[in-house]
Amino acid sequence: MKGIKRFAVILAVVLSGCDYLDFVPENDIETVETIFEKREEAREWFNTCYSFLVQEIATVTKCPAYAGADEIVGGDWARDQAEYEVSGLFVGDGLQNTQSPYGDVWRGSFYVAIRYCNIFLEKIDDVYNMEQEEKNQWRAEIQCLKAHYYFELMRRYGPIILVPENIDVNTDISNMQPPRQPIDTCVNAIIELIDAAIPYLEPREEKEQNRWAYYCLEGAYALKAYTLLYAASPLFNGNTMFAGFTNKEGQRLFPEYDHEKWRIAAEAADSAIAVALRCGKTLVQGNTDRSTALLNTMADIENSVLAPSYENDEALLMLRYSYTLPDQWAYWVLPYLYSNDNQYNSQVMGCLAPSIKMVEMYYTDHGLPINEDNSWDYAARYQMGREVSSLYTGVVALDQQVLNLHLRREPRFYAHIAADRCYWQRGTGTSNNLLVEAYQGERFGSHSNMFEANLPQNLTGYWLKKSLYSDIDTYNYPTVDGYEQGAVIFRLAELYLMKAEAWNEYLDAPDYEHVYAPLDVVRERAGLEGIQLTYTSYANNPNKINTKAGMREIIQREWNIEFAFEGRRFWNLRRWLTAQDELNEAQYGWSILGSNAEQFYNNYEGPVSVWTQRSFLSPRDYLFPIRSEDIMTTGCVQNPGW
Repeated sequence: MKGIKRFAVILAVVLSGCDYLDFVPENDIETVETIFEKREEAREWFNTCYSFLVQEIATVTKCPAYAGADEIVGGDWARDQAEYEVSGLFVGDGLQNTQSPYGDVWRGSFYVAIRYCNIFLEKIDDVYNMEQEEKNQWRAEIQCLKAHYYFELMRRYGPIILVPENIDVNTDISNMQPPRQPIDTCVNAIIELIDAAIPYLEPREEKEQNRWAYYCLEGAYALKAYTLLYAASPLFNGNTMFAGFTNKEGQRLFPEYDHEKWRIAAEAADSAIAVALRCGKTLVQGNTDRSTALLNTMADIENSVLAPSYENDEALLMLRYSYTLPDQWAYWVLPYLYSNDNQYNSQVMGCLAPSIKMVEMYYTDHGLPINEDNSWDYAARYQMGREVSSLYTGVVALDQQVLNLHLRREPRFYAHIAADRCYWQRGTGTSNNLLVEAYQGERFGSHSNMFEANLPQNLTGYWLKKSLYSDIDTYNYPTVDGYEQGAVIFRLAELYLMKAEAWNEYLDAPDYEHVYAPLDVVRERAGLEGIQLTYTSYANNPNKINTKAGMREIIQREWNIEFAFEGRRFWNLRRWLTAQDELNEAQYGWSILGSNAEQFYNNYEGPVSVWTQRSFLSPRDYLFPIRSEDIMTTGCVQNPGW
């Protein structure tokens, strides 16, 4: 029997490509039982359980959510270079398939990880040199991790196969082919794992620092809130498009609509916020080392997503980067400069750029959509203007011709987007606060007077700042000296947005305590006034905030802005069942070959189409396909449309 178990472990390792067995002593073959005799080797198994997750959800060059919506634009050169590294580009183009799916975590990945988790949960009590309290903590962390694997599988594939315990390799083949389970059953399985773990988890700050990258109390509550939010959302709650979808035993997999699920999700968000605050979590804010209030707010916004040495006040869950450095994303988004430039870096490509759609998504300085602010000239947004206020010193070029679209915008716009004739801090000191000059032949502009498939070109005329350290010179990237970086998986800000969204959907009409107040917490850190004052003072339609539908639109836009370029929009558009309305549009930018303002800005007539091969087929693309080979071997049903 030991030999059989050992074979099962080796098989799992081969399928996953993991190097776990590298630590087996020479001239000895370890079985599962002997591995779980000692704490040191049990810890290696523990780390292997975690290793599958980070590369699939926190590595921006592999997880399709980062480039698979409409936030990022890349051309032919980017796709030729990307292959499977930036798989989201191909998903966004409608090229997902069943033979070799992009972002595939079903085969040889998450289910292998779940097998590792199950073995750990079964064997951890056998370790002789560990105290029971530590065993309980490790078990709880792996229970949450297993729940997280289920959650990630569910939001990709919908109904999944649950594996409460590993299937014996000697069992009948029919027992190795369990059916996919209904959504509600999957949700319950995730919640049961989390609830079993919570009594044994500690807040991150109370754990030893070398365990900060594992599940903690506030992280568990965040995962629970997220799971219940998904259960309440249109994709999984009353989705009529999949009403007839059944497993091989004929069970209906998608439930009827249940309004009470919104209340359950809202209360879970309330509880998660209370626990997070009790654990000392707070939004990153209060920076004071910059020369203006706007620059300090921009610093807060920048630091909200960064975790040097795992330090981040609002991070609820962080993981350790493993196979791919987080800074590899910088290679794709940092500007491709001329070789004689003092910021030149031969490794960067600058060929993935923010879309005009995202540029226009951000609010005005009053915290309103640009077409809803009665003090902002929406009709003139593609004309040139001039900024003279000292409030924008070091942010926008003062007393120069600047596109109106770049003027009087909210702090998150300037913190996330590098726009023409605005400044971009690329190192320490004022001399490294670079003015972005984007016309062809200028410092940031195109190196060519034509579109060339063999050159990395920025197609929109904008660059992405988010998730980059502004105090590190471009020529030094990706070096971050002196510390390891944590991958921020959940942030406190999203709990506030979960709360506002869920209560808004549950209540008959929005109120301050449940809807406006949590939204205002996020807006305040972004340097904006409260939602009620903003709409009553500046909005074309001040009554919008008084309706469920109006607040739904406002909350969803807040998600899109606060979590822009963090992979949330990819999942949220699916969760809200609005992807077919958003992801079938061409992507727009400026005429990057223009060598002056008039040419670059398309004679001030508006953006030009720069990539048209975007496709989202509804309802098929709301769920990922399972590899066709896995359908044959597991005997489970394929997702609709695939």
